[in-house]
Amino acid sequence: MRITGTADGRGRRTAVLATTVLAASALLLTACGSGDDDSNASGGDGKITLTVADYGQFGYKEAGLFAKYHELHPNITVKEEVTANEQDYYPKLLQQLNTGSGLADVAGVEVGRIKEVVDTQAAKFADLSKTINVSDWVPWKEKQATAKDGSVIGAGTDIGPMSLCYRTDLFKKAGLPTDREAVAKAVEGGWEDYLKLGEQYKKKAPAGTYFMDSSSAMFNAVVSSDSQQYYDASGKAIYKDSASVKQGWGLASEAAAKKLSQGLPQFTDAWTAALRKGTVATVACPAWMAGQISTNSGDAFKGKWDISHAPGTTAANWGGSFLTVPKAGKHVKEAGDLVKWLTAPEQQAAVFKAIGVFPSNQGAYQLADVKDAKLPYFNNAPIGQIYADEAKSIPQAVLGSKDGVIKDAISTQINNMEQRGTKPADAWKAATEAIDKAIG
Repeated sequence: MRITGTADGRGRRTAVLATTVLAASALLLTACGSGDDDSNASGGDGKITLTVADYGQFGYKEAGLFAKYHELHPNITVKEEVTANEQDYYPKLLQQLNTGSGLADVAGVEVGRIKEVVDTQAAKFADLSKTINVSDWVPWKEKQATAKDGSVIGAGTDIGPMSLCYRTDLFKKAGLPTDREAVAKAVEGGWEDYLKLGEQYKKKAPAGTYFMDSSSAMFNAVVSSDSQQYYDASGKAIYKDSASVKQGWGLASEAAAKKLSQGLPQFTDAWTAALRKGTVATVACPAWMAGQISTNSGDAFKGKWDISHAPGTTAANWGGSFLTVPKAGKHVKEAGDLVKWLTAPEQQAAVFKAIGVFPSNQGAYQLADVKDAKLPYFNNAPIGQIYADEAKSIPQAVLGSKDGVIKDAISTQINNMEQRGTKPADAWKAATEAIDKAIG
């Protein structure tokens, strides 16, 4: 699932990943599910259209799921309304919720926004605990969408187990190991080891290339590996004293000072151009990022990218979204049934097969299309195994209502350190002032 810029720096692209689509039709035949699922969404005698509002790339069209749903339910047509940039999508969603008009039947919500939505808007969404089996999801995922009264306002789509994507050809030219196990060993000590590897790369880097795309991306990866990030369990913003934020900021400052990064904010035009030109050697790589890289790098670099375990031993989750059903939608019952079907194991496996985003429904992990999955574009990296290994030890992170605002402000200042040469102390001061003003 991909965006061109989001609350937590993650993304999903609207382009089709032809290089990673592995004949999803066979899976979709089994994805019809049980008779119960197939009979749930009914519009009565008349035909209806269900609208799904989302951002970037959720993968449903690429996996053929909307067309399949229409085959299963001829009276229902599903229309997707896509906003490329989540930062444009979310304010519009809030406005629609506040006015009660213009809402789609199904609305996507990014993980960086879900806490705010749960705390301030839960009453405006249908309780999906009456529709889905909440225990099917990884426990921390559905807790993120659970309100104080126990209602569940969102069904989890993907999660973002962290890995490291790297260019084997550039590593070889720079004298670095290329085998994915050897790369994992080189950074097993954590993100500090990752920067040390970057310094080695820089000594023999092929002309015009950089070790990483963005220090702000690395920052997000570091923070996402900790259970306590920007808020504590009481709901107090603690980002100024957070150990993970301090670590991430220090590493990002070091990377910027040593010019280990190309300094490109992810999902910008300059960033996608860098992937297309092949100037980036590594990318902090949550599961959904593989689709972004293969889409933008194109056929010229097929087989030259590979995937290894992320630095360190602490698993990280970066990203993920939810499908919600606004109560003001025109077809709440049918929309809930569609959400249940789209987030069932077979359909999540189909999306994973189509665009590489990792399921949050645990039932999908036992399906061969997830468990045995490999990515031809990434040198046949065993992504099902890699992501599952990472997902096992992901901590249950404390989310805050303004996580997205805090991440955006800090990432902006990291970008300024890289692009404008802003001193770390000045950048941190600007970030904290912007955050304090925004969150009160």
